This record gives sequence, C-alpha cells and structure tokens, in this order.
Amino acid sequence: MNSDFLTMIGLGGVDIGYILVGIAGMLLIFMIILIVLIAKYNKLKKRYDRFMKGKNAASLEENVHGVFEDMKLLKTYVDKNKKDIRILYKNMERTFQKLGIVKYDAFNHMGGQLSFSLALLDENNDGFIINSVHSSEGCYSYTKEIKGGTSGISLGKEEQQALNIAMDS
Repeated sequence: MNSDFLTMIGLGGVDIGYILVGIAGMLLIFMIILIVLIAKYNKLKKRYDRFMKGKNAASLEENVHGVFEDMKLLKTYVDKNKKDIRILYKNMERTFQKLGIVKYDAFNHMGGQLSFSLALLDENNDGFIINSVHSSEGCYSYTKEIKGGTSGISLGKEEQQALNIAMDS
C-alpha cells in the first residue's frame, strides 16, 4: 500500500507496518515516561501536602518570617556574647592568677614556720608580695609592689622564692 504522503516525504518505499510498529514503540516509551512522571508528581504532592498540612500560605510565610527574626535575634545575642567575652578576657588579665607562698621561721628560736611570704600576680606578672613576719613580740606585715615580675625594692630570700613560684605557675 503506497501512500502519496509517504512518497512526498521520501518514505514511499517503506512498509507502513514498520512505521506503525515504530510509532507504537515510541508511544509505549512515552507511556512509561508518563507513568514515571505521574509517580514522581504524586510523591512530591504528598510531601507538599504533608508540609502544608494545617497551614495556609499566610501562616507559612509568617513561620518563615519568624524563623528569620529568630536568626536576627540570635545573631544579636552572639555579637553581644562575643563582646562580653572580650571584656571578660580583658578583665581576667588584671585578676590575680598566679600565687606563690613560702613559709619560714623568721627567727630560729620560734619554730613552727609561722612567718610567710605570699606573692599574688596577674597575667602580666604585676601584683604584690605580702611578707608576714611572726616574732615573740607580735606579727608584722609588709607589702612590696611587683611590676613585670620585678620589685623596685630589694626582696628577701623568701620573698624572691615566693615570686619565682608565682611566676613559674
């Protein structure tokens, strides 16, 4: 069976049965693709319906807007916390962090090591030394300022030991 149309498009010598089988094969492929697409659409629609369950577009927009507002608020808190932590670290530099203590007998006849030298230093080795001397007549306390790990006043043996202990800690 020859067709004028097939002859016109250059397929006059081709059997029409082959053409019909080809069209049927392509139709079958398109049907399979359509079924796959419908299945994917239904799956996506179910996920969308589950996501939107109990919500309308306005409430969903409000929820998204609320999340962004919360994020802005959290960013503000994070920035404030960073600033507060920097202040705390700056203040920590000036707190006494290092300690050295040496107990000793100021006078050999007393016993009990009732005298002591106490060094308190910050991160920069600034601070003071308290020297408490206990004798039979009473207890006397002296302080010496420490700047950068040194004193402008000469230190006794026990005071120097307390300072070294504090600077090594």
